[in-house]
This record gives sequence, C-alpha cells and structure tokens, in this order.
Amino acid sequence: MFTGLVKELGQISGLTKNGSGMSLKVKCEKISKEVSIDDSVSINGVCQTITWFDTYGFQVQVVHGTLEKTTLSELKLGSKVNLELALRLSDRLGGHLVQGHVNGVGKILDFKNYGNNWVLRFSIPETLMRYVVKEGSITLNGVSLTVYDIDLKRCEAVVSIIPHTWDNTIFKGTKNGDKINIEVDILAKYVENLLFAGGKRALSVEKPEKSKISEDWLSEKGFW
Repeated sequence: MFTGLVKELGQISGLTKNGSGMSLKVKCEKISKEVSIDDSVSINGVCQTITWFDTYGFQVQVVHGTLEKTTLSELKLGSKVNLELALRLSDRLGGHLVQGHVNGVGKILDFKNYGNNWVLRFSIPETLMRYVVKEGSITLNGVSLTVYDIDLKRCEAVVSIIPHTWDNTIFKGTKNGDKINIEVDILAKYVENLLFAGGKRALSVEKPEKSKISEDWLSEKGFW
C-alpha cells in the first residue's frame, strides 16, 4: 500500500528482456538506502518487488501481465521514474490509499500553465470513468492527485498540479500524447461491489446497472 506521494525521482539504468518479462534496474540515491529484498516499491504507480539492491539502486522483475497493462513496457535507458516505498502503519497518510495496481492507461491531452501551477487534461478508459468524481482522488503515474473536473461523454478528466509536485515528479518532462498509468480510488470500487447485485458492474457509463438501494430498501433496513 502506498500514499501517492513520490519520494524520489529514479532513473532506469538497466533494462533486459527475459522469459519472465523484463528486468529493470533503477538508479536512485535515497530509496536504495532504505530497502531490503522483497520490499515493495512503486515505479510510476506500479507496485513491484525488489529482487536485488546496492548503494546506488535496485532491481525488479516486471512480468508480462504488468508490461501489457502499464507503461513500464515503454521505459528506456535513462528514463526517469516516480518512486515511492510502501507505506508503514506508523506513517502519515498524506495522499490517499494507493495499491500500486494500475487499472488502465490514459493519455495526456494538454497542459495549461497558470502562474506556477499546471492544469493537466487527460483521457481515461471508458470503463474507469464511473469511479472518477470531482474533488475525488486519482493516481497518475504513482502521484496522488485531486480531480478538478470531468467530462463523462469524452471520458476525460482534469487535475491541477502544484509547483512542488511538478518539480519533483516526471510530470515536468512529459508532453502531450504521453501515456500515463491510472489507478482509481479503491474505495469507489468497493462501494460499487456492495451496491450492485451479484457483484455485477456497469460496463458502460451510458447504461449502468441499477442499484438495489432505494428509499424502500433503506426503510426496510431501519434507516428511517
């Protein structure tokens, strides 16, 4: 479990395809001094297990399934990545609860600069739009952000990025058209599972499954 607060910018120093997928070596200064074998680390929002480390960085094995559903497959030697170690139970929850389980890949549509702040508009897979609400939380490339606005018909959303986040994450080096890892708020998915019969989920924002909850249902349960 993570918070979506990036602790360090790392750099890809090794990249080797193998039968299990791809081995990644990440160069970093701070995180490498805190890790152990089997520790979890978020790389651009993707939870990975550390298989080797030294003073200058660490290594992970990215499996085929992860390469298929995230942007890790597009990393190159020298690519910068957002890094965060797993949350300790004693830590402050400064962002929101982030699993490091990417739900889909979106695309940056445009940036707008307002003083030192940046407003980012991006696309979201249609099946994820039902989990996104204004003022709600969303994770982009491992960064916890607040949704500023949404467009359900276009399957787009907007977030505002403060100067500190801009300067200390890979957003500063991204451009229009770049793909981004998206993780929606896990609490929204649990609520959906509870609301709909048999765990059925809406496959389209146009025709959602009808909820079992109604005024009569609530009355039967003693809510009023």
